[in-house]
Amino acid sequence: MEAPLRLMIVALVLLLIGVALPFMMVVELIETTLFLSFMSHACSTVGLVLGFVGIARYRASRK
Repeated sequence: MEAPLRLMIVALVLLLIGVALPFMMVVELIETTLFLSFMSHACSTVGLVLGFVGIARYRASRK
């Protein structure tokens, strides 16, 4: 049961990075680049997928 929880924690961190990077770009704390834009989108997408996988594995292990 430790692996699904770890997946969900990693997913949460990736989702937070996916929110924080665009926010810092809008507030102009960091310079907006194409690489950072793609990186924030990738972090959000991978975090969402890992979160769903973690939840599914958690539910499967509970049954």
